[in-house]
Amino acid sequence: MNTVVLNLEPIAHLTDEQFYQLCIANQDLSLEMNAAGELIIVPPVGGESGNQEADLITDLNNWNRQTKLGKVFSSSTIFILPNGAKRSPDAAWVKLERWEALTPEQRKKFPPLVPDFAIELRSETDRLKTLQDKMQEYIENGLHLGWLINHQDARVEIYRLNQSVEILQMPAILSGEDILPGFELQV
Repeated sequence: MNTVVLNLEPIAHLTDEQFYQLCIANQDLSLEMNAAGELIIVPPVGGESGNQEADLITDLNNWNRQTKLGKVFSSSTIFILPNGAKRSPDAAWVKLERWEALTPEQRKKFPPLVPDFAIELRSETDRLKTLQDKMQEYIENGLHLGWLINHQDARVEIYRLNQSVEILQMPAILSGEDILPGFELQV
């Protein structure tokens, strides 16, 4: 199954609240929306990708439980980016002070912020260019550090704020650098 993109602009422009209600009414679908207002229906992942995603989130959450520096989010969380896009990284982390600055209502629904750190894991159904564009969008909206893990091509792309993308052949370990101090992920 491939990603489906629907252009709603000829008939409707969904507000953040309308998009939220659409997601609640269609909980069996994984939905995103890009800055142009196109609705993106994201296909489910297979067992291997789902297991890899769970491992990433577990490692990130274990580190965060020790440091208590922020909040960790799964791929089910939609973030409203400053450009208006509504995106769901496979794993995300937000600094605690930024999370606590949100109102209780903002925390309940789709948080209106870009994560400080995000991981996208390329699954069999993902087009590389689509994920690269998504990572670039995160960076353009203020993401500090992001990893695009691409097992199919044995590469990791590292995205940093105000820097060029660094592409590595599959490293053994990725560092959280100064964004996630002390965090290391065994790839």
